[in-house]
Amino acid sequence: MMPTSRPARVDLTMRASLYVLFAAVPLGVFGQLDAAGGMLALIAAVLAAAQGLAAALLMHQSIDHRLGKGPKPRIRVVVTVVLTVAAVAAAVPVSDLTDGSWTFVTTVLIASLLVALDPLLSTLSVTTIALLGWLVATGPVIHADGSAFGRYLGLLAIPLVLLSTERFTVWTVDVIWQLDDAQHVKAELAVAEERLRFARDLHDVAGRTLSVVALKAELAAQLGKRGRPEAVAEMLEVRRIAQDSLAELRAVVSGLRSARLDEELAGARSLLDAAGITCRVIGDADGLGPRARSTLGWAIREATTNVLRHSRAGECTIELDRAAGSVALTMTNDGAGGVTAPAGNGLTGLAERVREAGGTVEAGPLPPDRFRVVVRLQDPSPASESEAVA
Repeated sequence: MMPTSRPARVDLTMRASLYVLFAAVPLGVFGQLDAAGGMLALIAAVLAAAQGLAAALLMHQSIDHRLGKGPKPRIRVVVTVVLTVAAVAAAVPVSDLTDGSWTFVTTVLIASLLVALDPLLSTLSVTTIALLGWLVATGPVIHADGSAFGRYLGLLAIPLVLLSTERFTVWTVDVIWQLDDAQHVKAELAVAEERLRFARDLHDVAGRTLSVVALKAELAAQLGKRGRPEAVAEMLEVRRIAQDSLAELRAVVSGLRSARLDEELAGARSLLDAAGITCRVIGDADGLGPRARSTLGWAIREATTNVLRHSRAGECTIELDRAAGSVALTMTNDGAGGVTAPAGNGLTGLAERVREAGGTVEAGPLPPDRFRVVVRLQDPSPASESEAVA
């Protein structure tokens, strides 16, 4: 299955560039083997191909372990090391130890092993293995001709270039996933901040009022026990305070639930941009009636929350489409990963509010990885709507 999120696609692309290097291992080995070796040459070629495949698989798991997404691949380390030694040994009878062919084969095989192991090892360990591998590969040639030392010293450039490419790739992938995690944390913090704002407003409104109600009720109870007529006045005061508190609580809830369409469009764009999601708005809200604007504003707020909480979106499109006497809001995002509509209170509450306004809500996934929310409303002219309200 192809990855759906943007970081996963970049991850796959970056890793694929490394896998191409391992595909070149058997090609480099085949060109150095003596075809006259017959079955021995075939065995050496097969072992080289198996080593390249094992090294690629080890590289994949090594990167996952480096990123904290998987266990340390101990078994594949052993398998790859064994295949490397076997391929080097199998190349001995079908390549010349003194003309550089076996030296090149050994260098390529050890370099591929080092690249696969690098995410698991320290820099000192990798450097030590690279130098030992170079000594093994060049030992027979330098022993036969001491003047070849300087010429074959350049072979160290092969593992150096490959390791540099691998380290840059792994670092880039690591940074991409860290940025993705940071964007999701930022989005969650924005949602949490809104909840804290509501909790703070609720505390400020209800805390003081309820304390006064409790005090007044206790006073009225004591006066009532003594048969004092002031008890009635105190209870009437409790009722007044309770009514005022109810009005204030309704104002707090209304402040959270009522939404102005223009402000919600701007807020959605700002919040999505802050979370690293490209937001595009098509259409405008000019000429919509007050009720339609409020209902669509709430729809944008809820749909934006769903994008932040239930997807790994990279882009989101908000489209307002007006026809004669009706308006449709369509909000589409990618990165849904085939999820279905979340069964929480958000979309349920949105559907109830839209239904009360005479509209409909459709929410669900679109192939391959998108999610769409569509809100349709009847939209009388602002003047006729104001008259109806009056």
